[in-house]
Order: sequence, then C-alpha cells, then structure tokens
Amino acid sequence: MMKQIAYGRQNITSEDIEAVTAILKGDFLTQGPTIELFEKAFAHYIGSKYAVAVSNGTAALHLCTLSLNANEKSRVITSPITFAASANCVKYCGGEVHFVDINPETFTIDIDKLIQLIESKPPGYFSGIIPVDFAGFPVNMEEIKKIATKNNLWIIEDACHSPGAKFKSDDGNIHNSGSGEYADLAIFSFHPVKHIATGEGGMITTNSKELYDRLNILRTHGITKNPDLLIENHGGWYYEMQELGYNYRLTDFQAALGISQLKRAEDGIKRRNEIAQKYFIELKDLPITLPKQFENTQHAYHLFIIQTKKRKELYDFLKTVSIFTQVHYIPVHLMPYYKNLGWKKGDFPISEEYYDNCLSLPMYPSLTEQEQEYVIEQIKKFYR
Repeated sequence: MMKQIAYGRQNITSEDIEAVTAILKGDFLTQGPTIELFEKAFAHYIGSKYAVAVSNGTAALHLCTLSLNANEKSRVITSPITFAASANCVKYCGGEVHFVDINPETFTIDIDKLIQLIESKPPGYFSGIIPVDFAGFPVNMEEIKKIATKNNLWIIEDACHSPGAKFKSDDGNIHNSGSGEYADLAIFSFHPVKHIATGEGGMITTNSKELYDRLNILRTHGITKNPDLLIENHGGWYYEMQELGYNYRLTDFQAALGISQLKRAEDGIKRRNEIAQKYFIELKDLPITLPKQFENTQHAYHLFIIQTKKRKELYDFLKTVSIFTQVHYIPVHLMPYYKNLGWKKGDFPISEEYYDNCLSLPMYPSLTEQEQEYVIEQIKKFYR
C-alpha cells in the first residue's frame, strides 16, 4: 500500500529549518528586521512597489477592506466559489456582500455577469470588487480594472492561489497576479498547502504609498511611533494609537521561513505545471472534465480540479487506497450564515453545478512521479 497522499502539503527543506533556527537563536522573534526583508523580497517577486506581511490571508483581506474604508454602507461583489474569507472581510466591516456566478471554463468571476449586475443598479450602488484568482488561474485584471474605473469601484485581488501566475493584457504585455498594476490591493496566503508556506501568514501588495502606510498602522493596533505622524511627542518612548487597529503581525521566524521558501518559488511553479501536464495526458480519455488550458495564461496550479458526475464515489474510493482528495469549494452563498442573509440554492446555477462535480487531485511540488502514477492508476482503476 502506498503511503497516504494528500491533495496538498508543505515542503520543508533543511535550508528552511536552518533559516528558522537562525532567527530562534537571534535577538528578534517578532517585530524584527526579517519582516521587512521578507516584504521586500516578496514585492520584488510579485512586481509590486510595496508589500505588508500579516498573520494570515484572512487578516490580509480584513486589513484591505479597512484601509479602503469599507463600512455598513459598502456593497461589495465577489465570487461564490472561494474560501469564505473573501466574502467575510466585507461583513467584518459591516458591509453587504453580493455574488456573481462563475465562468464555467475558468471558475473565476464571470465578467459579463459582473457587468450585468453593476448595470442593474443605480450609479454608485456598489463600492468595490474582490475578484478571486481561483486554483492558480489568474483573473484578467485588465478587464476588471476597466469595469472598476467606469463605475468608480475599488479592487482587492484575492491572489491566494496564484503567486507566480501570469496573464497577457490586450497590448501583449505579461502581468503577474497581485502586482498592483490593476488592483488597489492584492492579498496572498502562506498556509501550508499554498505555494509559499510559513505555517500561517499572509501578504498584502500594493502600488499605493497611502494604502501602504495605513496598512502598516492598522496591522499594529492602529499605533504609530513615526515622529512625522505623531500628534504629540513626549520623547523617544512615545507612541500613539490613532485609530482602531488589530494585532495582525507576522513573526520573524515565519518571515525567515517565507524568505527561504520564496527562493524556490519558481521551481515550485515549474513542478506544479509538470504535474498538471501529466494529469492532462493520462486522464484525457476518462469520463471526467479536465480544467481548460489557455494560451495567454501561466497557471500557478495551486489546485488541479477535475469534474465528474461520480464525485462522491471517486472521493470515497480514492480514500480507501490512501489518496485524500478535496473539494474546493462549497459555494459561499450556500453556507448557513449567508443563507440566513437571503441567499438560496438556485441563485448561482453554474457555481452550484461546479460544486456538485468538482474534485481536487493531489498537487504539490514534492509529489513524486511514483506517487502521481499511483494516483493516476487508481483513478483509471475506478473508471474501468
């Protein structure tokens, strides 16, 4: 029997351990210089001017909505096929969440339906959009930006699945997910199953100095020691809490792990694409639907999602042979909390049909060729 194979997992190397150990032996466990080093390295990798490290992806989303002044009057649009935090961050600020169904080929927000929803309401009705780069496929942020500019909306790009993903704009230029060229803010997660793992952790990227400065204050209780920002100054010890913020900081040893992992991020993307191509070749003749491939996109393959009418049967069978697949995601509008707000089954039929059939196969850089061959062999065995 093959050892247990998960749908995703972290890859910790001796270099990672050495990087963390060095911090544990040093002077700073938190609020030290390694945080800024990680932020600068990540901003360089993504192509943004600024990056702010935070405690997790959900904290990143919350800080983004706060920095854009979301409140009880805000109405914000996102996709129902995402982790709940993409919607919850709006609710944290008292705002109202609206959903738009997905494109059945990309699993990301349907641009045409987004336009229809916005045009169905009076000008100024909506405040912002939170598009989600799903499974590693990047949303065409150029199109989102056109819509946002026309309707005076802010954009938070949820790029948790897509560091390293790229798309081509109309002028032929290549753009990185989360680079800040089109969105006001973008967020990333460093959960163990993500491309870069720090245990828990997140990052916000932006090209706005104003938003960058506000995020730095909001992630640390709303407190500043910057002499240029103080209302009073009693001495070198003095600090001021100037607004209600949160403790959403990342630690130095997490940042050290992040820096170490970032050094092999591109190798990870390459390996994920190799795994995806093998799935495409080996599974193409089975009665399943494989994800669509696009010429103008570099997919980051956080997930490799198939669709099958026998989803539960396949899931249960693979579990008996030590292969643990997963479902991404249960539509957010069908969660009891959101159903209590008025959403119901039938509101977004494409998302709901997708959920009924989707299954995430093992996908992570340390998945060996032998392990992937075993996964493929067992899937073929199920369909014989």
